[in-house]
Amino acid sequence: MILAIPDVLTPAQVASARQLLDAAEWVDGRATAGHQGARVKHNQQLPVNSPVAQELGDEILAALEKTPLFTAAALPLHILPPMFNRYAGGENFGTHVDGSIRQIPGTGQRLRTDLSCTLFISDPEEYDGGELEIEDTYGAKTVKLGAGQMILYPSTSLHLVRPVTRGARVCAFFWLQSMIREDAKRSLLFDLDIAIQRFGPDMATHPSVVQLTGVYHNLLRQWAEM
Repeated sequence: MILAIPDVLTPAQVASARQLLDAAEWVDGRATAGHQGARVKHNQQLPVNSPVAQELGDEILAALEKTPLFTAAALPLHILPPMFNRYAGGENFGTHVDGSIRQIPGTGQRLRTDLSCTLFISDPEEYDGGELEIEDTYGAKTVKLGAGQMILYPSTSLHLVRPVTRGARVCAFFWLQSMIREDAKRSLLFDLDIAIQRFGPDMATHPSVVQLTGVYHNLLRQWAEM
């Protein structure tokens, strides 16, 4: 499942983040890439121990806690603290697949990367190129969202970032381990959850809604890994 999640950050939060990021010190993005990724990765990143990265990462995680669509789609168990990248002057990231296991900085805890997240902090009008291209069963999809919006997609997907030929593309990116390992099962639960919500509060106690809610939670209980 590839899902766009609108309005994760407010315009005021985006503007504040841009001020901090524009003044930050960026380093070569290959520092955090694996062996294969380093060969095709050409961008800049904030160091993971950057105070700006830590402050903005906490703000993004707090915003996601208040975003029901994200919770319904991702069913997150563990989330890697967000990192930040910048593409300009032709920089790009060639076709690659994300590493399967990541260690949470400053801890001995590791997580399995089930879902990848890119939160756009630059508006599309600020730069040319820079589309995120994700390959799935039905072919390649290109993504270029507004500032404050996020794309969620399976970490098993081959993907790339096209060259930025004008301006700068600034994003947050991170991974998460879901309670539901398999994408097909997550998608099924998400569709069921959304369908139940569409009945609305006036039908919340209808026997069919109660029964469907029971089916949702029993499937979640059966499939969840904690």
